[in-house]
Amino acid sequence: MSRGKEILQMKNIRKRFGRHHVLNGVSLTCSEGSCIGIAGVNGSGKSTLLSVIAGIQKPDEGQIYIDGINILKNKKYIGKYIGYVPQENPLIEDLSVNDNLKLWYCDSPYNLKEELEKGFLRSLGINEFQKKAVKKLSGGMKKRVSIAAAVHNAPKLLLLDEPSAALDLIAKKTIRDYLKEYMSEGGTVIIVTHDQEELDMCNELYVISEGRLKHIQNNVRVEGLLREISGRGQV
Repeated sequence: MSRGKEILQMKNIRKRFGRHHVLNGVSLTCSEGSCIGIAGVNGSGKSTLLSVIAGIQKPDEGQIYIDGINILKNKKYIGKYIGYVPQENPLIEDLSVNDNLKLWYCDSPYNLKEELEKGFLRSLGINEFQKKAVKKLSGGMKKRVSIAAAVHNAPKLLLLDEPSAALDLIAKKTIRDYLKEYMSEGGTVIIVTHDQEELDMCNELYVISEGRLKHIQNNVRVEGLLREISGRGQV
């Protein structure tokens, strides 16, 4: 598979909390249209890494370039280039799906009504429950709306932190299908996951351990991934 234009370049990212070095010199590059998978045990730094790229947390050291722009020195570009789907629900529970999306899409290059009728929001199936209050949605529905909110700015890079955790098979497939469509149009995905179908989407896989990324084979199965994470043998 030929590599597209390089969209992300991350160099020597370090982040510590007190004496604990969560990220200990992480470097990573990603190209347009690619999917990067990251796995690791709880507390290994996966979520911290995504939040640093998304500009939620500031690294102690290192550089992050998106499309050649140093976003740590030009933070206004973070919202332009990056969409972020955290594990926790970022939506306002008492508002309807439509009202939540109106808050996100007020400054979007997309027309919310058109996207719900025939665009990517329809491909996520959000048009089917847009009038419901968020608090009445299933976990899969909430996750789809969270993704819709994250891509309101037409980001070049989409960060997802275990998007399919605890979701049913239909919700997982809907999200995977959307991500494949997003990548086919040049979008880049970094996904924290241990889900086999999501692992199979990835062009490159990494395990994070002791604050560092280790590249592993991209055809790994879950059993082999567990061995890599635990350090018991090679994939």
